[in-house]
Amino acid sequence: MELQTERLIITPCTKESLQEFSKTEDYVIGLHVDMYLLALKDDPSLSGWGVWLVINKEDHTIIGDMGFKGKPDSQKTVEVGYAIIPSAQKKGYATEAVKEIINWAFSTGKVEKVVAECLHDNHSSIRVLEKLQMKRTEPKNNMLNWELEKP
Repeated sequence: MELQTERLIITPCTKESLQEFSKTEDYVIGLHVDMYLLALKDDPSLSGWGVWLVINKEDHTIIGDMGFKGKPDSQKTVEVGYAIIPSAQKKGYATEAVKEIINWAFSTGKVEKVVAECLHDNHSSIRVLEKLQMKRTEPKNNMLNWELEKP
């Protein structure tokens, strides 16, 4: 399973995909990736519902990761999160990649709503979520909350 946009390859994170693509100097494999890979080993059905790698097509380097915080819940809702390395920010990559995985989630028939959260002062994330036409909902725990329903 692999998604592509004009500039990006978006692929579910596996040990193999981490080895296949080059890592830029500022891409660091975070604890969330390690935890996901352990969970995936125990439950292969998590593939697609966890971490995805964002690859720059031009040089096949990992420029970030994103994905869902688990399988759809009983209300057919998933939460999306994303991070792009500093040197690749402010180029539209986050918006491009998140849009693609949201479209993928809706296409599975298992998702009716995607939610997200970000800090009040994370202006870059706020802009990404606005570009994706997500609607702001009630803030919780000092976080802005967002949702997008399947069209």
